[in-house]
Amino acid sequence: MDCQYFWQSILPFQTMKLFKHSISLALLVLFASILLYACAKKGEPTKEEQTDTNFKNRKEILENVADNIVLPAYANFKVKLDAMVAKANVFTATPNAATLTDFRAAWVDAYVEWQKVELFDFGPAQTEAIRNYFNIYPANEQGINNNIIAGATVNLEFSSAIATQGFPAIDYLINGLGANDASILIYYTTATDATKRIDYLKRLVTRMNTLFTKVNSDWTAYRTQFVSKTGTDASSSMAVMVNSYVLNYERFIRSGKFGIPSGAMMNGVVAAEKVEAFYKKDISLALAKAAQQASIDFFNGKSVKTGTEGTSFKTYMDALGAKDSKTGVKLSQVILDQFTTASSKVNLLAPNFYTEVISNNQKMIDVYTEMQKLVRLLKVDMTSAFSITITYTDNDGD
Repeated sequence: MDCQYFWQSILPFQTMKLFKHSISLALLVLFASILLYACAKKGEPTKEEQTDTNFKNRKEILENVADNIVLPAYANFKVKLDAMVAKANVFTATPNAATLTDFRAAWVDAYVEWQKVELFDFGPAQTEAIRNYFNIYPANEQGINNNIIAGATVNLEFSSAIATQGFPAIDYLINGLGANDASILIYYTTATDATKRIDYLKRLVTRMNTLFTKVNSDWTAYRTQFVSKTGTDASSSMAVMVNSYVLNYERFIRSGKFGIPSGAMMNGVVAAEKVEAFYKKDISLALAKAAQQASIDFFNGKSVKTGTEGTSFKTYMDALGAKDSKTGVKLSQVILDQFTTASSKVNLLAPNFYTEVISNNQKMIDVYTEMQKLVRLLKVDMTSAFSITITYTDNDGD
């Protein structure tokens, strides 16, 4: 009922009754107060409407991620991957010093670009388990050599074959077979199993191209579903994306690139042979920097196409008024400051993480320590602000 009509219709009648029945007056005042409060609230958003506004905000994040980050980053990686495939085909057709050099350069370019998309392990990428097949290291040398001997009968989809393929396996095959180019080329020219090794290398490159082409193609259809699931429940796009983002930083950047090789999270057991790009060695820093910057850019919602920052974890956190519980400073700023601190420690490292672990391991541990602080901020404070539950498990006490 319209509030103004109610007062016009009920007030004259009730005024007569008020002088005869004092109890009725009290009841009417109570009822009128309730109605007056309801009328005063008229036009303000309901709880459902407020919730819907939050949903729309989250949708903007999802749209920015899909259209300005994931899809253009995938397009950039596809260019690098295509170039690597092309150079691999030339090398396997004519293995010599020149074609090996060209293949290596294309492999490095693609590997660095991969760091910028590896964190998108949700949707089609998660369905195809592409990260497992592209970048689990260290490579299993014995497994690779066994696969070469076995030939086409080997099923690379088995979990046991994960460490025998992808960028790390190619690293072994083009950088780790010998002490110099001449000794490596023997394995592709005059060795008794040279043809099988060439076939295996071609198979690895082809498989990477096939897997990524499917993931990239599937994202076109997945986008509609992705931007529509705007809640914060475990199956929502926001929750899945946040979990994937935090997991990537915790397990594949902090632990994989620094914690495990340095021994910082392995009871002090140093494992220099477990660094990323072990055989090439001098690109470990480039890979780590690319991955670190990709995480920062994603947090800020930075467009891959224009470089401008859009709706993101940062803007949503600020809109929610999230503050650091200890200092009262905006939580987004605390997180960004810690990103800066961690990056400054990364910048102090030498390009070759293998020699860094052996000769100057404390610098690697320092990076791990600063990244560990970030993990806590992202995994606990950020997810709490977003009302999102971490659904993956890890056993290192975070």
